[in-house]
Amino acid sequence: MTTLSKKALLTLSALTLAMSASFGALAESVKSVAVTAIVEHPALDSVRDGVLDALKEAGYSEGKNLKWQYQSAQGNTGTAAQIARKFIGDQPDAIVAIATPSAQAAVAGTKRIPIVFSAVTDPVEGQLTPSWEASGTNVTGVSDVLELGKQMELVKQIVPNATRIGMVFNPGEANSVAVVTALKKILPQYGLTLVEAAAPRSVDVGTAARSLVGKVDVIYTNTDNNVVSAYEALVKVGNDMKIPLIASDTDSVKRGAIAALGVNYRELGQQTGRIVVRILNGEKPGDIKPETSENIQLFVNLAAAEKQGVTLSPELLDSAAEVIR
Repeated sequence: MTTLSKKALLTLSALTLAMSASFGALAESVKSVAVTAIVEHPALDSVRDGVLDALKEAGYSEGKNLKWQYQSAQGNTGTAAQIARKFIGDQPDAIVAIATPSAQAAVAGTKRIPIVFSAVTDPVEGQLTPSWEASGTNVTGVSDVLELGKQMELVKQIVPNATRIGMVFNPGEANSVAVVTALKKILPQYGLTLVEAAAPRSVDVGTAARSLVGKVDVIYTNTDNNVVSAYEALVKVGNDMKIPLIASDTDSVKRGAIAALGVNYRELGQQTGRIVVRILNGEKPGDIKPETSENIQLFVNLAAAEKQGVTLSPELLDSAAEVIR
């Protein structure tokens, strides 16, 4: 072999090594985030979009240094488990699980891959974390828990003479069961009693709402995913029977609730995304304490109030972050 050919071979080898190192560094710099949601509705979609907002703000871009996956279980817990298994098999850098059933499916499937839950009312009741402190496990996230006392104050402000409050909910959703349990404890303080109506599936929401006609003065809805995904069925009953609807999901106000005192779900997603960024940067999820949102806003819908036979006070309208007419 001539000296020239040896030099050429050495140069080629050096180039090959340099290219391999470059490709290896590029592969290492690409982060993978898999997002699973129990169902698609405006609030949960806003959470998903907010997560992506935060990733983009941190410099992550799809197709460049971010592999982004998203799947919805379309309200089916069995499908949620299948999605969780698929994502766990993909070995992403983090799984974002939106709503309790999707988070429970992901947590049941892995103790190693970081899981960041979002739009979960009570991660302890849902058995996602042992407490509200840093878990020491692979799980952390952001809760959309609300102070129920303030919710009931809003109910009495809108329907002062109410004594019976109805709630449509999925008895299979841990979040909703926790809210029902808590409501039963505090309602006597507000001169209210609870009338429950079960809706195990989204298609049951209208029937459950109709079962409350003549039994309640107002219907309160929490962030139950079955109810929120079929909110129009509830609105039809409220409008037809003049039963005021008060929600805790602000997006439901645009869809026909009179009012909601709740979180901004886009911002909740952004808050969740910032935790994901911390994990992508090397922090352990078990060292990050679960968070809640402190940005609670009042949304009101004047048209819905008129349809449901309620007049809103000027003071209430003045305190709203958004008034829909």
